Amino acid sequence: MTGGPDLVVAGAGGGLAGALRAAELGLGVLVVEASEHFRRGNNTSMSTAMFPGAGSRWQRDAGVEDSPDRFVADIEAKTGGRADARLARTLAEVSGPLVEWLADSAGLPLSLVTDFNYPGHSVHRCHSVPGRHGSGVIDHLARRVREHPGVDLLVPAELVDVTTGPDGTGAAAVRGAVVRYPDGTEEEIPTGAVLLATNGFGADRDLVGRHLPEIAGALYQGGERSRGDALRIGGALGAATGYLDAYQGHGAVAAGAGTLVGWATIIHGGIMVDLTGRRFGDETRGYSEYAAELAARPGSTGWIVLDETIFEQCRPFQDFRDTVESGVLVWADDAEGLAEATGLPAEALARELEAGGAAARGERPDEHGRTHWERPLAAPYAAVRVVPALFHTQGGLLVDGDAAVVDPGDRPIPGLYAAGGAAAGISGHGAGGYLPGNGLLPAFGLAYLAAGAIARRTTTREN
Repeated sequence: MTGGPDLVVAGAGGGLAGALRAAELGLGVLVVEASEHFRRGNNTSMSTAMFPGAGSRWQRDAGVEDSPDRFVADIEAKTGGRADARLARTLAEVSGPLVEWLADSAGLPLSLVTDFNYPGHSVHRCHSVPGRHGSGVIDHLARRVREHPGVDLLVPAELVDVTTGPDGTGAAAVRGAVVRYPDGTEEEIPTGAVLLATNGFGADRDLVGRHLPEIAGALYQGGERSRGDALRIGGALGAATGYLDAYQGHGAVAAGAGTLVGWATIIHGGIMVDLTGRRFGDETRGYSEYAAELAARPGSTGWIVLDETIFEQCRPFQDFRDTVESGVLVWADDAEGLAEATGLPAEALARELEAGGAAARGERPDEHGRTHWERPLAAPYAAVRVVPALFHTQGGLLVDGDAAVVDPGDRPIPGLYAAGGAAAGISGHGAGGYLPGNGLLPAFGLAYLAAGAIARRTTTREN
């Protein structure tokens, strides 16, 4: 990389995929990552590794009819029409090619998830790896990056600033990336492009309190380096921001273990009750919005009730297996025993189990409007106490269809790009617009698009 890399990527989550794509297109790439523990400590590694892909070959093989138009319609429905329309269209269109590229070029062993459907996706659209855990994705991509001659990985080192200078039109364009090392020394690395893939601001309690007050008191279950670096760096360069009130929450983190129980327990027919033993809504609407709803219940905690069939159906998830191994599930032969094991009011819990069973059998409507029931729960029962959590923020720097960061006039800042939580996403406002995969798709999809745009820009400049 004589004279500096063509691209500096800040952040080794989805940024790794962007680096591989850029190197594949002939660019010299440097990935800068602040945490030496990134293979277990960033949001990608903590995810369930669900990649939406509309119109993928796996869908076609399974007879699933899908398209970017249908995906966009699902995004609009889940967000109430409040998502960034340009970005939703861009990511829906790239989602299918992205998952195929991740498999064919990056080598991820992806397959279509067909054993259940996540809330908001009208068809089976999510693709994942064996174990359905992001650590496998990060391990694989980190190995690929280290093996690639066109990519250097600098860890630990933190991107602290981006320098600019006038381009041919007089606009300020990226000229360098300022990197700080653990001993405090700094170095400016010449480059014409920087991709901010540093995630959002979930680890900054002040920013969370300012923009996401409804979830500010909940457990934070994301990467410790998600401190709003992109907002600071981009803001200094005149970048526009948006959707800062958007986030992904989760209502199913196991109390006492900190592991993810997973919403598959609910989709397969489980229910959630609060400390009064009563359900408090339609659980199938989505796990993200249920975080704030659970946070508002007595004690900010509740219990997910499942049975042996659901237990077996959820075993493919590594997170669920970790929850089981932690010993936090309790079992009982009947409703009375379950009340005793959980400390929940016996009469209320029995009434909810009976009412849920009747709704699942179609004998009467559910009082909360839930219509999706795979089957009634059957004894013996299991239960796990859960607490709400903030997983990651969904607002940030505004970008265009090439993942280029734009100013308030929607003009790209030459050479500056953003992906994932560093950029504003497609979840609209609040938590209710989050669709499963709305974290990984912008992280990987925008990084993929940025690589292509930088390669075209570099080729044009050289010619």
